[in-house]
Amino acid sequence: MRVTIKIGSNVLTQPDGTLDAERLENLVGQIVLLREHGVEVIVVSSGAVASGRSEIKPRKKLDTVQARQLFSAVGQAKLINRYYELFSRHGLCCGQVLTTKENFRSRRHYLTMQGCIAAMLDNGVIPIVNENDAISVTELMFTDNDELSGLISELMLSEALIILSNVDGIYSSAPGTPGAEVIREVSGRQKLAQHISPQKSEFGRGGMLTKASIAQKVAAAGIAVYIANGRRDGVLTDLVLGEKKPLCTLFVPKPKATSSVKRWVANAEAFAKGAIVVNDGAKEALLQKTASVLPVGVVRVEGEFEKNDVVKIFDEKGALLGVGRVTTGSDKARKMLGKKGEKELIHYDYLHLYHAIYDAIILQ
Repeated sequence: MRVTIKIGSNVLTQPDGTLDAERLENLVGQIVLLREHGVEVIVVSSGAVASGRSEIKPRKKLDTVQARQLFSAVGQAKLINRYYELFSRHGLCCGQVLTTKENFRSRRHYLTMQGCIAAMLDNGVIPIVNENDAISVTELMFTDNDELSGLISELMLSEALIILSNVDGIYSSAPGTPGAEVIREVSGRQKLAQHISPQKSEFGRGGMLTKASIAQKVAAAGIAVYIANGRRDGVLTDLVLGEKKPLCTLFVPKPKATSSVKRWVANAEAFAKGAIVVNDGAKEALLQKTASVLPVGVVRVEGEFEKNDVVKIFDEKGALLGVGRVTTGSDKARKMLGKKGEKELIHYDYLHLYHAIYDAIILQ
């Protein structure tokens, strides 16, 4: 079994904003037990900023981005050293993987990262993944490590993603209010926005709304997702090894996982360079059966793109249908519009449709 474990900032950070070393040691101990039972573990860990904050005091006032870069650059070294020390006590080795959103843009980078993590797992090394905050800028930043953990789970075909927060899961209403209960299971098109506060976490960039959105996307790709309380002792071992699961929210996975290529196309959406607009006939063919995007059904090409770029696909009313990798550049695509017998603009194998993969995302 292979699981991805995302450890959030609110799990590893103390009230004063510094790293909670005792909680980190507890979680490492649980991961060691999972390894002893044959479970492969990939860790997506926050905590670099908290680690750096306790080590260095800025000599002058910094803006938000500069402070994050400074604290993460110092803190990442401290954090990975702490992980290395704790795992070494148990005879295990861990390694660091720092990434940015840009690494998910090209198929080549995507497969290179996949190969790196696979080699680590094959050699008994526990990957510790984090965003490279020191060099990330706004347009290249992940929403937060929830998004990164979802991408890593799909990249490495994990059987489960465990998102550890400082609450037991998604509540039916604000935690602590009368009648508030943890929603134990979420599946299909279940609406969640009415239950979730849009408030961001105290120390991280995300919040429960982000976690729910990512969880639904990952579950729609065939991976079970748990949102659980990382401050509960034994939460990891109980979730993975226990017969009775602890209090948490499970996002039930779809029975069939999507292909690696389609996962990459979906994850490259943020870097789409243009768009094509299809007519109602092409839209129906795409949504009702297995089909490629053919020039005969395309009514408009928007923006400029080259062969193998990822583009967005819209219907004539402006609804986003999906994304796909094009077989030709925008200039040639415009010359092919409406013509029969031409080669497909987007082959089905490189096409990601939201109705098919993301139909669990009904948060609005």
